[in-house]
Amino acid sequence: MPDSCQPPPPDQSPDQTPCPSTAPSPDRPPGHDRAQHGPTDHPTTTRPLSAGSEVAAHRHEVHQIVYAGRGVLAVTTDAGTWVAPATRALWIPAGTLHRHRAYGRTVLHTVGLPLDRNPLGLTRPAVLAVGPLLRELLIAYSSPGTERTEEGRRVLAVLLDQLRHAPEQPLHLPVPRDPRLAAVGVLLDRDPADRRTLAELGRAAGAGARTLSRLCHDELGMTFPQWRTQLRLHHALKLLADDLPVTAVAHRCGWASAGAFIDAFRRVFGHTPAAHHRRTDSPR
Repeated sequence: MPDSCQPPPPDQSPDQTPCPSTAPSPDRPPGHDRAQHGPTDHPTTTRPLSAGSEVAAHRHEVHQIVYAGRGVLAVTTDAGTWVAPATRALWIPAGTLHRHRAYGRTVLHTVGLPLDRNPLGLTRPAVLAVGPLLRELLIAYSSPGTERTEEGRRVLAVLLDQLRHAPEQPLHLPVPRDPRLAAVGVLLDRDPADRRTLAELGRAAGAGARTLSRLCHDELGMTFPQWRTQLRLHHALKLLADDLPVTAVAHRCGWASAGAFIDAFRRVFGHTPAAHHRRTDSPR
């Protein structure tokens, strides 16, 4: 962004020429022009985050891998929210306006990658599976003082190779654009245990079930049951990070029983909520 505005042409008054550093752009999310750039000189780092702490909206001039070695991290953009526990990492392309929120005591590891190093070939945020080797590489490379060493260069080479084979995970909670579907989203976010049908929720939002079902498909790329399950799982990850018992999480998030919650959780994450707690409670 320029540091100052160019003077207006002679036939325009100054107030007719908005400064590009402050005037909002219609194709950018609110606050984009006011958002801070990330610390581009230190995009690779390790830092602790207390439970509930947030990192304000910012963007980086490099790609970034964000990983919570402990706790659960949520990254939000204008396109939605991605939630990642210790078995997942987040890919954030260069220039993406985003903010972070920690759930539970979190240890944040970030790895910056130059623009010409995009092993995933992705131009949008994504959640990636993190196996034991990739986890250790992310922690090692983000450790202070490692990045610019010969050892760091070797670690990065293996890390990039591992990233090429890291499967993408469907853990994106998209943001509805239509106000009627957005109203349903507000109801479910306020109470994920709300068991009303789509038709019943539609009556509260002023839309029919068929219309809302079509909007789910067109705007979110999923069915209403899939969207509701995704939202419930996002809430469940946050509650588990606060050390709530599995049974309490199941009921707060709308599952009829702890067993049903465990089955749904295992299908998505590949392990039970109890195993998830052991992994996210690692000291690093």
